[in-house]
Amino acid sequence: MIDKVLLDFGSGGKASQRLVAELFVTHFSNAELNRLNDAAEVRCAGRMAMSTDSFTVDPIFFPGGDIGSLAVHGTVNDVAMLGAVPRYLSCGFIIEEGLPMADLERIVESMGRAARHADVRIVTGDTKVVPRGAVDKIFINTTGLGEIVADPAPSGDAARPGDAVLVSGTMGDHGLTVLGARAGLDFEAKVRSDSAALNHLLVRLVRAIPEIHVLRDPTRGGLATTLNEIAQSSGVCCEIEEDAIPVRPEVAGGCSVLGLDPLYLANEGKFLCILPEARAEEALAILRADELGRDARRVGSVTDAAAGRVTLVTRLGGKRLLNMLEGEQLPRIC
Repeated sequence: MIDKVLLDFGSGGKASQRLVAELFVTHFSNAELNRLNDAAEVRCAGRMAMSTDSFTVDPIFFPGGDIGSLAVHGTVNDVAMLGAVPRYLSCGFIIEEGLPMADLERIVESMGRAARHADVRIVTGDTKVVPRGAVDKIFINTTGLGEIVADPAPSGDAARPGDAVLVSGTMGDHGLTVLGARAGLDFEAKVRSDSAALNHLLVRLVRAIPEIHVLRDPTRGGLATTLNEIAQSSGVCCEIEEDAIPVRPEVAGGCSVLGLDPLYLANEGKFLCILPEARAEEALAILRADELGRDARRVGSVTDAAAGRVTLVTRLGGKRLLNMLEGEQLPRIC
């Protein structure tokens, strides 16, 4: 392989075949993919969950992750939020001519490692190479398919008054990390993305507590926007306590300097769980027993006070509306 991606790699000819065989099949190898058919034959039973997402993060490498692992984690997590076991992924690459081959291999290797850790198979895909300037380095689309094991499946319109609101960990890590990497900011304390596959933890949780009403990952728009979406879909009010929301000191400090609110920053390895009050402590115990949930907290409750709204109880004991994000706070974070 040469050291730069050429337009010929997207032509469908010998160069394309070499790229697939020497790079993608090497790092994604599994029985379904290795047949190199136009489509993959997969085996699933029962109810299915399916999700698709496109990833355009800038920069493509950042502390704690890269666009490759992020593409796997993001779609695996979206499928798992429906109370499903992710099984299969497809991936589509749009690559800018001239991308260093070493960068592409690093991304593909990272994707393969992330898929193996999440126990999912990348079974089909596509590669397009476009002229310089048509895209910024590389864009990746992933689609995931999984088997729903929760009955009923958690849903964003299923929150009920009397439910407890939990978060699996600290807020804002990914958003601040990507901003810092993009701008070359050197925070006093190092920040790292929380990008991670949550499916193993989520499956344990829904199998232990089938009464879970809502699971959502607060990605773009952060915790505040995701809670607003749930409140509006469910016709309820979510009341959360500012003091209860876990935020790392380094993230809080960076946000203070930059004038950002960690409640609106993206997360890529955390989730919201809304469930009956009676099961909240049990859920927290399950979360805290896992490395990915050790900072889990109860942050509030669901009420019928003001349907479709999110209320924040401040540190001073007052209340204010926590609105949905308006505008683009951080471009290209996922």
